Amino acid sequence: MQIFYVFIIHFLCYLTLYLNYKKKEIAIFYVAQMIVAIVYMVSYHGIYKNSSRLITNNMTFLLLIGFVMLTRIDFSLAKRQFIFATIALVVTAFIPKVVVNVKRLKYLNVFYAIFGIGLLATVFVPGLGISKYGARNWIGIGDFSFQPMELVKIIFVFFVASSLEKSCGFKDMVKTTVVAFMFVLVLVAEKDLGGAVIFCMIYLMMLYVATQRLSILICGGGFGALAATGGYLLFKDKLGHVTTRINAWLDPFKYINDSGYQVATSLFAIGSGGFVGTGLCQGAPNAVIVVESDFIFAAICEELGVIFALCLLLMYLSIFIYFINISMKIRDPFYKNVAFGFTVCFIFQIFLNVGGVIKFIPSTGVTLPLVSYGVSSIVSTLIIFGIIQGICVMEHGGEENSSEESENYEQKEYYQDFSGE
Repeated sequence: MQIFYVFIIHFLCYLTLYLNYKKKEIAIFYVAQMIVAIVYMVSYHGIYKNSSRLITNNMTFLLLIGFVMLTRIDFSLAKRQFIFATIALVVTAFIPKVVVNVKRLKYLNVFYAIFGIGLLATVFVPGLGISKYGARNWIGIGDFSFQPMELVKIIFVFFVASSLEKSCGFKDMVKTTVVAFMFVLVLVAEKDLGGAVIFCMIYLMMLYVATQRLSILICGGGFGALAATGGYLLFKDKLGHVTTRINAWLDPFKYINDSGYQVATSLFAIGSGGFVGTGLCQGAPNAVIVVESDFIFAAICEELGVIFALCLLLMYLSIFIYFINISMKIRDPFYKNVAFGFTVCFIFQIFLNVGGVIKFIPSTGVTLPLVSYGVSSIVSTLIIFGIIQGICVMEHGGEENSSEESENYEQKEYYQDFSGE
């Protein structure tokens, strides 16, 4: 039934787009998406019989909704997103085998630290680094641009998990904290404060779960709040784009002709859509700046409605709960920490994106996973899902169990925490 609803919603959306734009390319694009989605879902579970259908189905639906909204906003971006997403689906399909078969991933903490910091620092290489929206956090090679932070956050999770696997003693925690701070320091130097916040949250939560010390969570949260406030007061003149976003958050309508325009139009879009939306192709999503990436949630609320947007958030919540279950069930401490780190990374990125769109927090320039336009974001998220699938296969005993046994195990695992059994 879930798969049926995924494809019927996708079909109705593209039927609406085709009837509005009368372009054959849209019909061809729809067929191409269907072929890729069906082949991927069937072949993936044919290869990995113990993989999670819940993750695959939800991931596919989020990708398809992203293609729908990008087709509505900018067809050329939708086609580009589809091409890179298809390539990424093929490449990341091999990740579960790597997770299951490569046993030395937990011993490479020094490599993760050096490679991760080095990759982050490539944005400072002359002729390679690119500045966008006030932050120098992109690298460009010809017409292709990429955000290193998206890949480095995966490396960072492996670094922290590997370091905590070796020891949770005080000296080792200090060493790990210093290296983690170096990651954050590079992001601050890039003026990528959204990425810095994600890295801080990942490290703080992983350290808390590994040590079970509430004092770490309290002290870390307090220190983070003080550092953020002090940094803003000290460097607000040097970080003009940060000041702009803070002002836009505090009173977007006061600065509606300048820095507040993006947030104000986002709120107008959400309000005009109401509960059921204006209808696909009946709104004005392009009035919002960068609507295809950072503010695509506003376009979804406007044309598909707040009810649909809430259902989308519940789907993200479903993935989050399943990730948490996997991290609790896996016996290996390293992969337990890895799964939990990616869980925090995934849900906190959604919080930052949606919170910025609805004016709950200042906008941080973070994308909505699998839905927003962005090659870097799509690739990194699919890698994360591939790693989680690998951990899921590992926990279910490898790839030799039957598909029916795997599905029954998965359903029992997903609901047991809520039934009390």
